[in-house]
Amino acid sequence: MELDLDHLEKLIPRYDVAGPRYTSYPTAPVWKEDFGDEAYGRALEQVAPGADLSLYVHVPFCESLCHYCACNKVITRKAELPVRYLEVIAREIEATRQRLRGDPRAVELHWGGGTPTHLTPEQIRTLFDAITSAIPLHDDAEVSIEVDPRVTTVDHMDVLAECGFNRISLGVQDFDARVQESVHRVQPVDQVEKLVVNSRERGFRSINFDLIYGLPYQTEDSFSRTLDTVLDLAPDRIALYSYAHVTWVAKQQRSFERSDLPEPARKLRIMLMAIRRFLEAGYVYIGMDHFARPEDDLSRALADGRLYRNFMGYTIRAGGELVGFGPSAISELEDSYAQSQRGLGEWEQAVEERGLATLRGHRLSADDLARRWVIQSIMCQGVVEASVYEARFGEPFAKRYAKEIQRLAPMAEDGLIVVEADGSLRVTSDGRLLVRNAAMAFDAYLEQQTRGDKPLFSKTV
Repeated sequence: MELDLDHLEKLIPRYDVAGPRYTSYPTAPVWKEDFGDEAYGRALEQVAPGADLSLYVHVPFCESLCHYCACNKVITRKAELPVRYLEVIAREIEATRQRLRGDPRAVELHWGGGTPTHLTPEQIRTLFDAITSAIPLHDDAEVSIEVDPRVTTVDHMDVLAECGFNRISLGVQDFDARVQESVHRVQPVDQVEKLVVNSRERGFRSINFDLIYGLPYQTEDSFSRTLDTVLDLAPDRIALYSYAHVTWVAKQQRSFERSDLPEPARKLRIMLMAIRRFLEAGYVYIGMDHFARPEDDLSRALADGRLYRNFMGYTIRAGGELVGFGPSAISELEDSYAQSQRGLGEWEQAVEERGLATLRGHRLSADDLARRWVIQSIMCQGVVEASVYEARFGEPFAKRYAKEIQRLAPMAEDGLIVVEADGSLRVTSDGRLLVRNAAMAFDAYLEQQTRGDKPLFSKTV
């Protein structure tokens, strides 16, 4: 895929606005607390008997606080907290399984955090057995985990391989020492390199690096040196995230305002330089902030039109309903979303009392379902075929979304999207960087969400 990066450098500042990442539609701020355990329980009972499922497990614990992080986490070194967590999540798994009919199997299992390898190797095995005893894995399931190289040991890797994990994601962010110190995540290159070698020796078929641009003290030169190291280590996938300055979520980020956060123009140059380097190295641009080697499953899914997007990011498992476990975990079922209590204590108490711990959720209307399909098509395939929409939803696409298509006129004028006579949309190569902006045109809730003073979303670039 060819990108005109010089053209994009001029255009992007115009489109760098706050907007959702569309791991769901409607997005989480729309969901309400009147969708509780009873509604979620009914939704689980309506899942087709013996369905193929995607599973997500949230392990919230970290030993120390990374100052850029806005994830749901518990900073602790207390051994008793993970012990208690394992007892409670086993109860949640059991209560969930009781509501699922037939013999469901998992085509995808992902552990995120927090830091899943904060658990000891023995605790990892205990949790893995609890999940897969309730919902067994398919033979070809994608089984992935996010790890922190600073706390992940050889013993951890042995257990992960024995359990059948086959994809691993390493939090790298940046290799520059000054940047690492500023974000409170000092992580030498050799630590990451050893974990990469260890992963390959144990047969992990895909290794992902998470990188962040826009951190304090980053420059084009410093990040270029980080990219030199990344490309030498040759991960199979790369996620190049924009640092999201969301101080209303992560108060510790306020300290960065006294540091050298890159100004927007420099941040943009760093991003474009990284994209150029990845493309020159032969990576396929998947969309938004994701890259993969041509032989990786993610690249193949993009080429075959099988790419899907959910709360785990881009995935190859299109159509499978997602069931989440742990505090703040989100489930995406056929026509509803549900999120568990965020706080560890609140989640534990709810599970002990009721089996489920639903904080809020949303049942999708017919309009939600149609717009979700459109947004998913834009975010993943970069194409919306009017004829396919009409066959699926029984209404002319161009007539139904005339106002939304009109909102895309500036993107069409800038060569980011092509609109056909029947309303069909095609995102151009350059437009793939700004699919969030294109999807925003079809978000029926966005205007109301952006009226208030309280920000809800990070910037799109």
